Amino acid sequence: MRRLLMLLSMLALLIPAAFLQAAEETATAPQDGQAAPDFKLQDQKGQWHTLAQYRGHWVVLYFYPKDDTPGCTTEVCTFRDDVLKLHKAGAEVLGVSLDDVDSHAKFAEKYHVPFPLLADSGKSTATDYGVLATHLNFTYARRETFLVDPQGKIAKHYKDVDPKENSGQVLADLATLKQAHG
Repeated sequence: MRRLLMLLSMLALLIPAAFLQAAEETATAPQDGQAAPDFKLQDQKGQWHTLAQYRGHWVVLYFYPKDDTPGCTTEVCTFRDDVLKLHKAGAEVLGVSLDDVDSHAKFAEKYHVPFPLLADSGKSTATDYGVLATHLNFTYARRETFLVDPQGKIAKHYKDVDPKENSGQVLADLATLKQAHG
């Protein structure tokens, strides 16, 4: 019983510190209508990608915390299952996390991911998009998605992303935004 009380008192000291650093942000996200920050990142095959190379296409740029975790697996599989619909709508899909190329390669192979998973292990792209966060000394990219128009501007920013629903939301909004952009 004494050990339990000691453990509980130690946890009581640690918990407030954990909440103080729960969502430490490094930058603000670009706003709708602003230019999307460019990047140069490698995918799971070691190939380099820049946002500039996708100019003229819609881009679904989705950030996620960690390869092979439950929510991230759900999200990548949902985008995988919808990738043909997204391509038919004129959009390219790019996933981004802080994991390295090797981690992405294993994750992509395991779940048959047909689109690039970009390794932002230097954290620069997550910082530029305002999605870098720290919780309990674990730094990660928050689960957020940016829909970038063919001119390279943010058309829509999805902040509170549900991994099961995000791909469907993007598809629906893409149809509406494409009509508005002509």
